[in-house]
Amino acid sequence: MEKIMRFQYKPVRRQEAIVGLFVLLFPVLLPCFFASFSHASPSTFLEWNVPKPRHLRLLTSALQRESSNGEPTDLWAPSADQGWRPCLGGSVNAPREWQTMRFLSFALPQKSEGYLQVFLDGGLNQQRMGICDAVAVAKILNATLVIPYLEVNPVWQDSSSFMDIFDVDHFINVMKDDISIVKELPDDFSWSTREYYATAIRPTRIKRAPVHASANWYLENVLPVLQSNGIAAISPFSHRLSFDNLPSEIQKLRCKVNFKALVFVPHIRALGDALVHRLRYPPTESPPLITDDLTGTTDRNVKQMPQKFVVVHLRFDKDMAAHSACDFGGGKAEKLALAKYRQRIWGGRVLNSQFTDEELRSQGRCPLTPEEIGLLLAALGFDNSTRLYLASHKVYGGEARISTLRELFPKMENKKSLASSEERVLIKGKASLLAAVDYYVGMHSDIFVSASPGNMHNALVGHRTFENMKTIRPNMPLLGQLFLNKNITWSEFRQAVVEGHINRQGQLRLRKPKQSIYTYPAPDCMCQA
Repeated sequence: MEKIMRFQYKPVRRQEAIVGLFVLLFPVLLPCFFASFSHASPSTFLEWNVPKPRHLRLLTSALQRESSNGEPTDLWAPSADQGWRPCLGGSVNAPREWQTMRFLSFALPQKSEGYLQVFLDGGLNQQRMGICDAVAVAKILNATLVIPYLEVNPVWQDSSSFMDIFDVDHFINVMKDDISIVKELPDDFSWSTREYYATAIRPTRIKRAPVHASANWYLENVLPVLQSNGIAAISPFSHRLSFDNLPSEIQKLRCKVNFKALVFVPHIRALGDALVHRLRYPPTESPPLITDDLTGTTDRNVKQMPQKFVVVHLRFDKDMAAHSACDFGGGKAEKLALAKYRQRIWGGRVLNSQFTDEELRSQGRCPLTPEEIGLLLAALGFDNSTRLYLASHKVYGGEARISTLRELFPKMENKKSLASSEERVLIKGKASLLAAVDYYVGMHSDIFVSASPGNMHNALVGHRTFENMKTIRPNMPLLGQLFLNKNITWSEFRQAVVEGHINRQGQLRLRKPKQSIYTYPAPDCMCQA
């Protein structure tokens, strides 16, 4: 009580915090009440117990924080001009350093060497990067690229095609001066299908392309297949082109695909625009009535000021939780369920499983839980009036796992809360299209932050860097160590978080060897002004 008086928190705020905390602890205080539902809905509590807050001391203080009267300038200020600009140029012509390779020309050839097919696995953003690499490899080989085939991911179970996700006509038009692209194979090659390659060993399939293969590897191993058969199919293809030792023109070509040629289909953009507008201009917050003193008339047509919002990418599905091998507070049932999942999906071969939870957290290998990402944002200075957009697919543990984050940020929204079921009908049950909408909103937010590294995090960090947009990159090792300290006070936690993220709020980082050009587009695709 003395601490509360010393900080002069308002009584109303204390009451709200206590009520919010009671809601969070209710399942823990009365487990028998919730257990009574287990027979009616066994799937709800089959794998995990309702998790109690793991950082109760910090959470209590965070819930008692005051709302600021005005927006903190240092948090919401856009990224400063860092002197770098997108630098892609026009079409990509023959690089001089490739004259020793087996080419006569590297401009758009009058005659193609043949058709290049690629089969891409993974989720939306892994496939996105694979598309960029496919264009680069087609350029290296002077081949005609067939619109890439997107495999059905065993986790996401989405059969959406390239044309279901991306504007194919825009894609072809933007790249027309660089490579030839066709939507489908001509009749002479219509036999070259996924089913054809699945039934037997075929001479036109390249099955063992090494991860991060060099340009010379493609010239030595794929070009002869193209020249002999008129077609080559590479499967699998994800992560099959090196990020290093390539001409700058090829690197720029990859960025041109990623940042200019790949745009979502119109209905995804339209839904994304609607969500962004509703975040900027909340429908429940109508402008006040303005009375004209001379005429006595009122006017509601006062321009509403757009509000700022943060997109939080929360990758906390069962796949991520299991692969991390971390403990998320769901009890023995959850640990057993995740261990069984690891065994079924990866045969138990998960590197992290050989470490203890404490070791994993101290090394920053555990994804942040909804509670922890909420505490991070609160410590950075975002108050409970902050508008959040939650970009996620399926959160392992459902609403019970998210409830702490919602208590910290009651103005949290997502696709379902902002759009009607009719508006979402075209993306319902389609993980790639759902992720595309989240990506689009993420590219239109004031700030983006991800609770864990991954393909969505990497793709948006790179794209927002290219556009000089503010992105907060959590210091995972620091946060892991702070959350392990159960005696840390809110003041100490907040100071450590602020100091540990001073240089992690949109500052441009130059790509290092072996790092992805799609996460670090400078200096390959950006020039200093």
